[in-house]
Amino acid sequence: MIRNPKDLQRYTAPERANHWVVGICFILLALSGLAFFHPAFFPLAQLFGGGTWARILHPYVGVIMALSFVRMFFRFRELNRMTPADREWLSRVGEMVDGNDHNMPVQGKYNGGQKLLFWALVVCMALLVISGIVTWRAWLNLPVVVVRFGAVIHAATAAVMIGLIMVHIYAAIWVKGTIRAMWYGTVTRGWAKQHHRAWYRQMTGKS
Repeated sequence: MIRNPKDLQRYTAPERANHWVVGICFILLALSGLAFFHPAFFPLAQLFGGGTWARILHPYVGVIMALSFVRMFFRFRELNRMTPADREWLSRVGEMVDGNDHNMPVQGKYNGGQKLLFWALVVCMALLVISGIVTWRAWLNLPVVVVRFGAVIHAATAAVMIGLIMVHIYAAIWVKGTIRAMWYGTVTRGWAKQHHRAWYRQMTGKS
């Protein structure tokens, strides 16, 4: 793909790699987790070589995703701090959904919706890690009732996280020009000016 040299860099190669590691791990965990969740989904375990291998691989893939997510958290947490402009953006999100985003509050690198999603995923990841450790009882000697409670929390949190990721993917597809940022690391100046005007001004030095 030939890109305009005037395009703005939104993500570096390490940032994109970090994102894709988390994303791929999440897909693997969602598929194997669904196989454990209900018999109707158990055939998904064949993608991992059967139920036994799916059970063995699931927690280790989870560790990789958690560590990668921690790196992502420290990389992006400052950029995702909520501001009054973000709260105003969220209060007027209906205009955005209706396709009228030209009068939305000026946003930085991330808008209020993206920041809300970021912190929701942080909470979900924390719950998944804690409940996952509790459920991974081969390493701990916990009462069965605690393990069962951990499994319920793990499954419920995973369901919420799957929903959040689906929203994330839909939004990336819906806002034309967004996906290329994670493929190539760049966005057009027009895209930046329309959707993240404060960040555009920061990157270009234009008022």
